[in-house]
Amino acid sequence: MSNIRRPDSVRHTPQAPTRAQVLAAGDRIDAHRHDDHQIVYAGSGVLAVTTDAGTWFAPGTRAIWVPAGTVHSHRAHGHLDLHLIGLPADDNPPGLDAPTVLAVSPLLRELILAYTRTPDDTGPERHRLLGVLRDQLRASPQQPLRLPAPADPRLAAVCAILREDPADPRPLAELGAATGAGERTLSRLFRAELGMTFPQWRTQARLYHALRMLADDMPVTTVAHRCGWSSASAFIEVFRRAFGYTPGTHRQRRKAAVVPTNRSGSSTQG
Repeated sequence: MSNIRRPDSVRHTPQAPTRAQVLAAGDRIDAHRHDDHQIVYAGSGVLAVTTDAGTWFAPGTRAIWVPAGTVHSHRAHGHLDLHLIGLPADDNPPGLDAPTVLAVSPLLRELILAYTRTPDDTGPERHRLLGVLRDQLRASPQQPLRLPAPADPRLAAVCAILREDPADPRPLAELGAATGAGERTLSRLFRAELGMTFPQWRTQARLYHALRMLADDMPVTTVAHRCGWSSASAFIEVFRRAFGYTPGTHRQRRKAAVVPTNRSGSSTQG
């Protein structure tokens, strides 16, 4: 899943930028790192942040915390209204040392939008705004929206099959037989390497693909079928448990969130 390049090819931008920009569907920000922490939020569309450890994904009710020094890349799914906030390495309100998806309350969303709207402002009002934003980050619940990247080649082969076709219905034993690995070995590797069971990883993979397809305005029933759910109602229930609302509500929120902002094209800065 990871597309992070070798350390000698990774761009180093010491200061993490604070700004808003628009990325078109499929646009990427190549692998880079900052000496600062960074908050990455998609006001519309779906954002994917990838490191060597895996991919974190977030719709408009989630933000991604990227700790200082983390080599990462961004990819846009759908029209992405991207908001970036940099914080000094000694300013870590959520106290996190690994990339993490955070819930974004309506208040935190408005704070992020306001803070990135005027990045050059140095007035006292902006300073107070940042103080409230820090408080909200400190209180934001963590969300398990991560698709870990496997290292073991046997595990990687199974995960590659499901990334290519998330609707593949085969159980772990059959996938193992197709890749030359035993079910017990693979089950152990899922827990040891990825920190989750095979069914949990497959659900995360399906949700990630579902968000990408919904960002492209694919009908809910089609998304359910292509991602491997037995019915649209089964997909809607899993989606609701993961994100707190239905795919239909997600689509309405995404369309309502599209606002004019600076168009950056296929930017390589982030």
